[in-house]
Amino acid sequence: MQKFLTDDFLLSTPAAKMLYKDYASNMPIIDYHCHVSPKEIYEDKHFENITELWLSGDHYKWRLMRSNGVDERYITGDASDYEKFCKFAQVLPKAIGNPMYHWCHLELKNYFGYDGVLCPETADEVWEHCKNKLLGGNMSVRSIIKKSNVVFVGTTDDPIDSLEYHRLIADDPTIDTVVAPSFRPDKALNIDKAGWREYIEKLSQVSEIDICDMNSLKKALGARIEHFAENGCRASDHGLDRMVYADMSLQELDSVIAKALDGSPVSEQEAEAVKTELLVFCAEQYVRLGWVMQLHYNCMRNPNSTMLGKLGPDTGFDCIGPHNGSRALAQLLDRLYRENKLPRTVLYSLDPADNAFIDTLMGAFQGTEVPGKIQHGSAWWFNDNKQGMRDQLVSLANLGLLGNFIGMLTDSRSFLSYTRHEYFRRILCAIIGEWVENGEYPNDKEALGTIVKDICYGNACRYFGL
Repeated sequence: MQKFLTDDFLLSTPAAKMLYKDYASNMPIIDYHCHVSPKEIYEDKHFENITELWLSGDHYKWRLMRSNGVDERYITGDASDYEKFCKFAQVLPKAIGNPMYHWCHLELKNYFGYDGVLCPETADEVWEHCKNKLLGGNMSVRSIIKKSNVVFVGTTDDPIDSLEYHRLIADDPTIDTVVAPSFRPDKALNIDKAGWREYIEKLSQVSEIDICDMNSLKKALGARIEHFAENGCRASDHGLDRMVYADMSLQELDSVIAKALDGSPVSEQEAEAVKTELLVFCAEQYVRLGWVMQLHYNCMRNPNSTMLGKLGPDTGFDCIGPHNGSRALAQLLDRLYRENKLPRTVLYSLDPADNAFIDTLMGAFQGTEVPGKIQHGSAWWFNDNKQGMRDQLVSLANLGLLGNFIGMLTDSRSFLSYTRHEYFRRILCAIIGEWVENGEYPNDKEALGTIVKDICYGNACRYFGL
């Protein structure tokens, strides 16, 4: 029986241990998609306690607590940080098989030097141990990033953002890590959602363009794309509840936008046509600027309308969507390819049943600009667990070229989530190690090492032009 969380954690074969220790473990991290705050990076935020660093804004942990019947007061409410931590400590021992159990203990071990197990009996010990570490001055945001060997951070930013803190970071010679904005224009595309008209007013103000039809909306987005390009942007990210594709004439699109600006509801088909037109426009700009386009889809947002009303969106009440969108994605890629508007593109579906579809679809649209121009993004959100990562990696290996994969990202708001890269790298090496031990690939250390280093770092470095 193996002990918990040793140096050989998740590594069951000699080949896996060799690959992880000799090649994967020390590779720099390119975290090309996350939700951390550039303001907190620039200001080098210090945290007063583990709850502030660990539980604040972490939807994964919130969902676990709700699953154990914890009152919302101890999750997002007015309970003290100590009380919230103790409630989480009561829940964590039940999370057997959940990646959160592994992530939490990796974070305690890697950043706080705590080798024990968090449970109700150790909660006070862990609280004090972490508090002392945080007050010691070596656990600020920049210290965590440096300790994690992170060389690139791709934040997620709204088109109307001034990007003030990205400029301050770029001008600060004491910050070695590149922190780049990523263009996230969801609010401009979501013409069928509440708040669109109010958002368009803000976009009009910041772009200094009067938005009244499709062309003026494109011009406004184009102006903000240029603003992002001037501030080091290398990628966009689109969060789509479902993939869409619908054709309409420019005259019809103008009519839909005019209707929405007047506050009238638009139909599903009308909304899909507007989103399609704007996706195509944005993709054309990304090609021109050499940006990567990321498409996240198949998420059902806020099925619990009561909790949406109480806490608002993005508070841990989303789930995997029931809609597939395969045909729409194929139609969109086909149009972009046909019109020479297809940028380097990363595809993420929240539905794991889409793995094989994505792996076969992307093979129909690859290009010569870079190996693996169209990518199957790493197992995302509800899938970034051991089984979800294995399924995504094995499907990609079976149906594509695993050696061209751009690897892991955190997609997180927590600065301690870089342990997810370690988790991914261990799983990657475990899978490859199994293939080698089974005689499915030669035990060629140099060739294997190159594959592992490329997936952990090299491929993303080339893909994002670092």
